[in-house]
Amino acid sequence: MPRGRRPGSPETSATILAEARALFAAQGYAATSVRAVATAAGVDPALVHHYFGTKRELFLAALGAPVDPRTVLGPVVAGGVAGAGERLVRTFLSVWDDEATRLPLLALVRGVLEPGGERLVADGLLRVVLGPVGEGLGVDQPERRMSLVASQLIGLVMARYVLGLEPLASAPAEDLVAAYAATLQRYLEVPLD
Repeated sequence: MPRGRRPGSPETSATILAEARALFAAQGYAATSVRAVATAAGVDPALVHHYFGTKRELFLAALGAPVDPRTVLGPVVAGGVAGAGERLVRTFLSVWDDEATRLPLLALVRGVLEPGGERLVADGLLRVVLGPVGEGLGVDQPERRMSLVASQLIGLVMARYVLGLEPLASAPAEDLVAAYAATLQRYLEVPLD
C-alpha cells in the first residue's frame, strides 16, 4: 500500500488557482494568505504549497504572466543602479514587443477594467515585479521610487500597446529607450526629499 498523501487532481490545482485569483483581486497581495486560499479551495495549505510553492509563486500563477519577472529582470538588478533605468526600459520593451508575450500581457492589462482587477495588477506590478527590482538595486525608499518607475512604464504600455498612440506605437525600441531611460534613472537615484 503506498504511503503519503494522495496526489491531487488537475481539478484541484485549477480550483486553488481560481480561488487565489479571486482572493488576490478582492483583498490584494498583502491581505491574502496561503491558508485563506486553501480554505476557500477546500484543501490543506500544504497542497497549495505542493502545487505552487511560495505565496509569490502562487500570485504569479494567478496573474497568468507569460514570463517569470524574476528571470527577465535579473540582469537589470545584477548590473547595479548605474544604468538600471536604461536596462529596465530595454528589458521591458523586449518583453512587450515580443508578440508571444505581448498578447497575454495585454489580457492582464485589460483585466484592470474588471472589478477588483486594478488591485491584482497593481499588486503584481509593484509588489512582485518592480518591488524586488528596487530592493535588489538597494535604492532608498524602494516602494516610493518603484511606484514612480511604474507610472512611466504603465503610461508607456497604455500609449504604445493598448491605445496604439502614434508616434509611440510604431517608434523603434531604441528611440523609446533614449526617451525613457533618463527619467527612470532619475527616479532611481535623485534624492526624493
